[in-house]
Amino acid sequence: MIKKWKLMFLTAATTLFLGCGGQNSEKNELTVSAAASLTELMREVKPMFEEAYGAILTVNLASSGTLQKQIEEGAPVDLFISASSAKMDTLAEKGLILEDSRVDLLKNQLVLIVSKGSEGAVRSLEDLQKDDIKVSIGEPRSVPAGRYGKESLKYYNIWESIEDKLIFAKNVKQVVSYVESGEVDAGIVYKSDAALLKNSITVQQLEDESHKPIVYPVAVIKSSKNTELAELFIDFFEREDVKKVVENYKFEI
Repeated sequence: MIKKWKLMFLTAATTLFLGCGGQNSEKNELTVSAAASLTELMREVKPMFEEAYGAILTVNLASSGTLQKQIEEGAPVDLFISASSAKMDTLAEKGLILEDSRVDLLKNQLVLIVSKGSEGAVRSLEDLQKDDIKVSIGEPRSVPAGRYGKESLKYYNIWESIEDKLIFAKNVKQVVSYVESGEVDAGIVYKSDAALLKNSITVQQLEDESHKPIVYPVAVIKSSKNTELAELFIDFFEREDVKKVVENYKFEI
């Protein structure tokens, strides 16, 4: 019987494996599970890290909640980058990470994006209350961007008036897809996601005080067989060329 975590790896629609083949020993192989909002950043950082350390880097991308569950079920992961401190806290409470390795790696912000076909109707969060406006956010129970979005909507006293019509997505990338395709009029996503829009625009940046700080903690998984390389990956983000990539995608170190 296939273990539960293997099924999750195989069926998660947003999971993306970026590893490649080679003759390197296991000591030069690293598996990183990273929040879906890091997709483009990780795609660019991957070859830089592989070249720097002669390593094979495999990146597993999904919502932080999905990745947390995979790790709890025994998925072979060396490093976890979460979009939520709470998800990392849960793994810490269960003794699944090396506490000394944990640091807050990145920061992000929330924005309201609107499909180009709806930009006249939605200019701010207040307009989300209009009867004919469709809105999407991540599922608050499993998607950090959704939880932050819910906190902000409550802060602005809008949550109760639109809760019944919200379309919940399985990760922040799906929210972007809904808005970009015109399936919904608006969505709440990260600033880093908004930097990649083609058929949508950003109409409002949400105040930082409207939600808990958006930080991306990273930690080495206790079961990792390659902790030294995992720690090198964390340190890698201190390089100036990597910092420039981070800034290009609107994250902050």
